[in-house]
Amino acid sequence: MIGTRAMLFEAPGAFTMVEQQRIWALMEHARSRTDMEELIPGVTNLMLVFSHPPERPDHVAAWLRQAWQSLPPHQIPGRLFEIGVCYGGALGSDLAAVAAHTGLSPRKIIDLHQAGAYTVCAVASAPGFAYLHGLDSRIATPRKSVPSMNMPAGTVTIGGMQAGISSLSGPNGWNSIGFTEICLFDPRRDSPSLFAIGDRIRFYQKSIEL
Repeated sequence: MIGTRAMLFEAPGAFTMVEQQRIWALMEHARSRTDMEELIPGVTNLMLVFSHPPERPDHVAAWLRQAWQSLPPHQIPGRLFEIGVCYGGALGSDLAAVAAHTGLSPRKIIDLHQAGAYTVCAVASAPGFAYLHGLDSRIATPRKSVPSMNMPAGTVTIGGMQAGISSLSGPNGWNSIGFTEICLFDPRRDSPSLFAIGDRIRFYQKSIEL
C-alpha cells in the first residue's frame, strides 16, 4: 500500500516488452473494478488509486496476483514518431563516455541507436518524459555518477538499458548523445504530453558532430 488509497504492484523479472505488455493487460483488467479512481502504469509496475480506502487490501493484492498469472500480454496500437537527432556536439557531450564504456566507436553507437525500434512503456518521472524500450544492449550504459546540472529539454539520452529524450531542462543523470528540437511537453496543448504508452519511435540522423 501507498498511504490508504493507493497500491503499487511491482512485476517480477526483467524489463522486457512482454512483461510491460502484461502490466498493460493488468491495467485494462483493473479498469473493470468499481473502486478505481486512477491507474498509473510505470516501467514493469502499476499504481492503483482507489476511490476510497479498500477494506481488505490483502484481497485486492490476491486479485492482482491471480490476474497477473492468468492474463495474456496486451498490445497497445500506438502512433509512430520519426525523430531527427543531431548526434554529438555540445548537446551530446556524453557520446565519448558511452563509447569508452561500450568499447564501440561513436559512429557505431549512433548507427545502433538509430537502428532501434523503440516503444513508450511509461510516461513518468517528469512531465512528458517517456521511458523507451528497444535500446540495443551493446550500447547500454549506466547512468552518470555525477549528473548534469542543466541538461536542455530535447537531449537524446541513454540510461542503463533504456533510451529517452529529456522533456524539461534541469538536472539529469542520463548520458547525452544528441539533441532533437521536438517538444515533448507543452501545457497549452490539448494533450500536454506528446507521447503516450504504446507509441513507437524511430530515430534518424540529422547531423553528426564528433
